[in-house]
This record gives sequence, C-alpha cells and structure tokens, in this order.
Amino acid sequence: MQNAKDTFYEVLRERLAALNPDRTIVLRDLMRPGVLVEENELATDVATPDCFRLQWTKSAADVKGDLPMVTMQCEIAYETAGTAVNAGMDRGRMLAAMDGELLAILNEAPQKTTKMNYAGTALGKAAVVMKTNVWWGGLVFGQAEMKNDRVMRTATVEVMSYQEAGEQ
Repeated sequence: MQNAKDTFYEVLRERLAALNPDRTIVLRDLMRPGVLVEENELATDVATPDCFRLQWTKSAADVKGDLPMVTMQCEIAYETAGTAVNAGMDRGRMLAAMDGELLAILNEAPQKTTKMNYAGTALGKAAVVMKTNVWWGGLVFGQAEMKNDRVMRTATVEVMSYQEAGEQ
C-alpha cells in the first residue's frame, strides 16, 4: 500500500506545481509544492494553511483475483485565512480557488499512473517503476467550516491499486 500512497502523493505534487507554481509551502527550510502527507511530517497542533494535507483514513483489500486489489480512502484537508491585502475578507474566494485546483489536478486525464517505488530515493537512488497502476475515483467535497479566522474543507477520494508480490 505504501507504494500506491507515495505514487498518488507524487502525482498530486507534480500536477499542482504545473497548475499553480505559486502554491508552495516551506517545511524544514525547503520550499516545495503545497501538498503534504500528514503521517510523513513532524507532529504539530497548527495546521499549515493554503496547502493540501493528505491523510489516509480507510483501506480494504479484495483478495479474490491473482493480485489483491487495495482500495484506500484519502482525506484531503485544506484551509485559508484569505489574503492580508484584503484583511481575510476573501477567504471564501481563496477556498473556492483551492477547490478548483484540487478538482483540476485530480480530474486531469489520465486518472491513473504507473505505480512507483520511492523507497530508495532517500538514499539518492532513482524511483523504481512497478508493474501495476494506481488509479482514483471522483472527488467528494465536504462542507466548508469556519475555524477561528480560517475557512476549511475536507474532500475525499478513493485510491486503488493492485498489490504486487513482495509489496508491503
């Protein structure tokens, strides 16, 4: 499942960087596209605004075929306080812009990609191309909510992949 999660994350990062290169975050002194996976970051009580935060919440495996098919639910949370120039009074517009970006990067064709193994990249090795794909369904938007001076939303998407031999 980890390879499918990593691959989905990388696709979202690449697509967001192409769509809106200005949507970036700085974490641990590195600037990168505004997508992060919460389980891979240091724990904090403060949510990073103006970026998409991925959290894997549910998973199921169908073992009937030659390869088990894994379905995972990805929750994507995001929030904004608007812009300082507008004293935050554009929070709704900024949230709508993020809704549009998320919809665009998830609906961009194709809604699948070749699964990659990124395990060696921390050691300077290239990602390894795997034999199966990762694909995802439609995006379901949750209701917008107010949180202090920010407006936030959580959207969900089902991500699927076949579990290859030797994968964990």
